[in-house]
Amino acid sequence: MRQALAAELIGTFFLVLAGTGAIVVDALTHAVTHVGVSLVFGLVVAALVYALGHISGAHFNPAVTIGFWISGELNGGRVPAYIAAQTCGAVAASGVVRLIFGQAGALGATIPNGAADTSFWLELLMTCLLVFVILGSAVHGRATKSFAGIAIGSTIALDALFGGPISGASMNPARSFGPALIGGIWHDQWIYLTAPFIGAIVAVLAYRLTLDLPMLALPRRASPSYDR
Repeated sequence: MRQALAAELIGTFFLVLAGTGAIVVDALTHAVTHVGVSLVFGLVVAALVYALGHISGAHFNPAVTIGFWISGELNGGRVPAYIAAQTCGAVAASGVVRLIFGQAGALGATIPNGAADTSFWLELLMTCLLVFVILGSAVHGRATKSFAGIAIGSTIALDALFGGPISGASMNPARSFGPALIGGIWHDQWIYLTAPFIGAIVAVLAYRLTLDLPMLALPRRASPSYDR
């Protein structure tokens, strides 16, 4: 458990550091571009999946953790600790970004561009796609798991490419919470703290539908013998 929590904290730290750092650097230099920021998010997640997936499952995202729990792939006793580790990692990363760059680029905070409901639906659907791909590429028994990092990273980059200009393409409550807390930016943050969780639940339902299984599995209870 200790190693898994360390992996989740460190992984989320570097995810937020690299991703929001790219946003801040682009705000300062205009050299990274929207496409570059999208690729940074996708590449850092792909790298971290390969580096830490065998230790913690490489969630780095409370919505993914909830999705794994609801699908029966994660011990329920680990959920609060995983989310706490991810949140701490994100907050620490945002603190480092602020220390280095100040308040430039709003610390990479996710802020809706346009109507809040548009960003809500985008975040819900993009998270749904992300969790669906994770379950299909990293969990399914017949999946080629050596390609999971590429599939997951590519999905994040894809979501960021088309959804980033509107919602910020967070798909991750911890990733949004870190910059919001450190930067004091709370405008419409309810979107990023709710939509990803709903999207993850929808993804589990869709995934189980493709397997011709009951729509919801009983979440696993805490058990000393279950280590995932």
